[in-house]
Amino acid sequence: MLILQENCKRCANNWSMSSRPSTPRVEPLPIALEEAKEAMKDSVANAINVTATLAHNELVSTGVGRFSRQLLFKGSVDPRLREIVILRMGWNCQSVYEFGQHTLFGLDVGLTESEIYWLTRPASHFLWEQDEVALLEMVDDLYGDDCVSDATWEQLNSHFSVSDILEFMASALQYRLVSGLLNSCGVQRDEGVPGWPAAPRN
Repeated sequence: MLILQENCKRCANNWSMSSRPSTPRVEPLPIALEEAKEAMKDSVANAINVTATLAHNELVSTGVGRFSRQLLFKGSVDPRLREIVILRMGWNCQSVYEFGQHTLFGLDVGLTESEIYWLTRPASHFLWEQDEVALLEMVDDLYGDDCVSDATWEQLNSHFSVSDILEFMASALQYRLVSGLLNSCGVQRDEGVPGWPAAPRN
């Protein structure tokens, strides 16, 4: 089940999705901002604000950062498929910061702007490959029910190894955690990071 931006509902409990803070609730630490700017000057994405925001708690910053980097830079799954998973979760969570950052990562690993837009719509609205459909349904299952359905699991097993499935689930759930932190702390997009995608021109 895809959660559309115009009419957002939490799947399981039918809760209305709250609006997102338009200003920071947790201000980025100034010294961490400067360190992050230097560390990320050659990076594909510009994740300075989230780095400097989570720096308020070393345990959270270190734990979230290390696992995210492992998934992004040390993982064994196809990076294009990984970004499909992360972007879908960022959309479902309505985390514009997360979606914008991973738009940059997605474009860097081969996703098109059109594909990124269609990740915000039901899978049946675009000609995705069957393995991609299975991953989209996996993300939607995890977002809506915190459990992959039997039907989706069967689809995943027909396309991926157990190791890959675990990594894709971990990517989805890690970036659900990240999206919740970003949304709740009111982390604002960094310079040059895009927002929600526009519909492709016909």
